Amino acid sequence: MPLHRLRSVTIGLPCVDAACAFYADFGLVQSRPGRFETCDGGEQLCIESASQRRLIALSVGVDDCDDLGRAETALARLGITARRGERDLDAVDPATGVRARLVIEPRRTQKPAPVLATNAPGRTQRIDARSAAVLEGHAPRPRRISHVVVGSADAAASRRFFVEGLGFRVSDEVPAIGASFLRCSTDHHNLLVQPAPVPFVHHTAWEMDDVDAVGRAAAVMVAADPSRHVWGIGRHGIGSNYFWYLRDPAGNFCEYTSDLDVVVDDEVWKVSASAAAHPLAAWGPPVPASFLAPEDVVALARGG
Repeated sequence: MPLHRLRSVTIGLPCVDAACAFYADFGLVQSRPGRFETCDGGEQLCIESASQRRLIALSVGVDDCDDLGRAETALARLGITARRGERDLDAVDPATGVRARLVIEPRRTQKPAPVLATNAPGRTQRIDARSAAVLEGHAPRPRRISHVVVGSADAAASRRFFVEGLGFRVSDEVPAIGASFLRCSTDHHNLLVQPAPVPFVHHTAWEMDDVDAVGRAAAVMVAADPSRHVWGIGRHGIGSNYFWYLRDPAGNFCEYTSDLDVVVDDEVWKVSASAAAHPLAAWGPPVPASFLAPEDVVALARGG
């Protein structure tokens, strides 16, 4: 696959200072004003001032100039003009206004996460010792960005832009609502496009070592401010990943996640949204109504 990773996202929101403080608490490291780094991905979040919350841009890593040329030609077939540089290409999704940038860069390899010894019926790995997961230690930090979810007033057009134009691949779909799980790497999804009355960013998701890291990091955030809690802990059906969602000061949802499905062979992986893979959660607390229909987005749709 010529696309090999989600490099970064840029989100716009009205309360930049408050949001920066939130994401610092979340475990991202501010490298310069409005720019945040993860442990493994480098600078992966940019926060800019905007009148309402939205996804401004996303950046994707590619292998070489041929990948840029293929995208430029494919976008032209869709009637979209791209700006081509020596090592990058920029194009705008007309349906959302999101600026997508393809950048030539080497592929990254992550250092493996530590594996905790676990006990289960018939399998004892930890004897005469407490689990490291319950011992005091530094709050876990996100290893890298996992994915971003964007609402589009024309989800079908956005899907064409990212799939037919840029080269994203479809991992799963939810036809009942017109949502598409798309990937620009071997991760099950790096981008989810879903229908919405107005373009907005629904959430960003950040990869953690394991489910204990998800729980510990979210617990620290909620202990500092209980109003941050939105939904979790649980396990999604599509993607199979653990989740715990929080809310930043602008109303964007932020997900700690781990154990996402990996798709290497397109012939083996079957695109579907079967009853066995629930579109919301295989298990977890009931989903809040505000997660499905955020109040500020509903207000914008009504002209408020």
